[in-house]
Amino acid sequence: MNLHVIVRLVEIQRVLLRHGLDDYVRATHLYRPLRFLFFLSPGVWFERRRQASRGERLRLALEELGPIFVKFGQAVSTRRDLLPGDIADELAKLQDSVPPFPGDIARELIGRAYGRPVEEVFQDFDTTPLAAASIAQVHAAHLRSGEEVVVKVLRPEMRTIIERDLQVLHALANLAQRYWAAGRRLRPREIVDEYEKTILDELDLMREAANASQLKRNFAGSQLLYVPEVYWDYCRNDVMVMERIHGVPISDVARLQAAGTNIAQLAENGVRIFFTQVFRHNFFHADMHPGNIFVLLDDPQHPRYAAVDFGIVGTLDPRDQHYLAENFLAVFDRDYRRVAQLHLESGWVPAGTRVDEMESAVRTVCEPIFDRPLKDISFGRILLRLFEISRRFNMQIQPQLLLLQKTLLNVEGLGRDLYPDLDIWNTASPILREWMRERTSVGALVRNLRAHAPQLMEAARGLPLFLTQLTQRERGTSQPQGQLQTPSSTLELSELREELRAAGRRRDALTLGAALLLAGLIWIVAGRSYPWLGWALLGAGAVKLIYGLWR
Repeated sequence: MNLHVIVRLVEIQRVLLRHGLDDYVRATHLYRPLRFLFFLSPGVWFERRRQASRGERLRLALEELGPIFVKFGQAVSTRRDLLPGDIADELAKLQDSVPPFPGDIARELIGRAYGRPVEEVFQDFDTTPLAAASIAQVHAAHLRSGEEVVVKVLRPEMRTIIERDLQVLHALANLAQRYWAAGRRLRPREIVDEYEKTILDELDLMREAANASQLKRNFAGSQLLYVPEVYWDYCRNDVMVMERIHGVPISDVARLQAAGTNIAQLAENGVRIFFTQVFRHNFFHADMHPGNIFVLLDDPQHPRYAAVDFGIVGTLDPRDQHYLAENFLAVFDRDYRRVAQLHLESGWVPAGTRVDEMESAVRTVCEPIFDRPLKDISFGRILLRLFEISRRFNMQIQPQLLLLQKTLLNVEGLGRDLYPDLDIWNTASPILREWMRERTSVGALVRNLRAHAPQLMEAARGLPLFLTQLTQRERGTSQPQGQLQTPSSTLELSELREELRAAGRRRDALTLGAALLLAGLIWIVAGRSYPWLGWALLGAGAVKLIYGLWR
């Protein structure tokens, strides 16, 4: 651990002490060998009475410590079921009320990005920010062509600050991996590596603009989610310009109710959006705290979500996506043995794990949550119970699923605030079942074949050579060029002739089978009438290939 990291750790402790958060310092295990120094501190002897509440002091400390700590506060602020009310209220201010930096500095940074004064780019530019977050802040403006837009600009020296705190996180992860008993199972180094990629991506506003465009295409024509337009001509690595939307913040429940909003439908739509993004699109907004979600009330009975801040998005490997969907459906069906088997098949638990023991443990956690409204269910507490189970079965943390888990917790927090009676299981189950049916349908197979038609054609060109080599291996005639073996007797010559005739029949069968298979694939991919003929050709080709291999 280098000196820079040690200095930063000490600075973190100093900030916590200055804001009267002495209990957090006492609980810091890293300083356990030096605890006596804490008790010698005059600040402990003469503990000051502070007028600010504990929630406000915690919020101020996180703001002072920087963007990584602010983002932690944002994440936990949505879990009012896990936090005292006063702390949750204060941490919620981190979602869009982080202290801004001066508007004149923002104007200077934007002008530097464009290489010309802001007045030459925009018709007008409001130096008072609309909102300030941990990494960037947003200003209202009008383009010279008249469009109303928002201009997002990174905070000054943000990359330097982020990289400094990432060094601290890497140092702590290395210590945990080396000295903590659960370090190998929880894989802290990989978790920090995953988080580093995520937060560094947030510093590239061109990437965020591309994320917004992709999400907008995914929901084109949808009444569930609206994504603002990106103005690419005005986007740079540290400046992004988007359409300005006028909606009600999702956290302003009183205003939504006063407008006659269908709150139940709004809450259900939030669940639909989440599962649609994760499974149908495999591209999901992974920073869905209340400061980033608005509601458009053109039709209050059919409210529409509007999202902003696309710096963090997530995707899943198709294999993880499949196993995750299978796990959800198995839980919906209360098939706990299937949940245990899926964990084994996916490699999320060691191969020697007993399925029956894991099945019993999962049943103990999941069974009580069914047939109850969301207000009576806490996914946070369920995850804590599952954490205890994972420790028992030596289950490894899956870093690639962390963004998904974070987003799921955010969605639950939003749903709890909007409509506590929402049944998330009954809302999500039909979406997943339809997705699984589509994945295994004949239409999906045909679309997949059509998408891979060029590769299939290329493979077909190499099929004759492959079959020839396969036949030679079966005959045992693969020999270096220029060498010729002669039979030693008439009997051997007769056997050789018979073997050649048999090899010819095998080759003919394999060639015909491959040709039939190829013809069937081409017929189906081409989308011609009488699709049954294509499937008949495929079946005949498969039978002929099996016969040739059997021969």
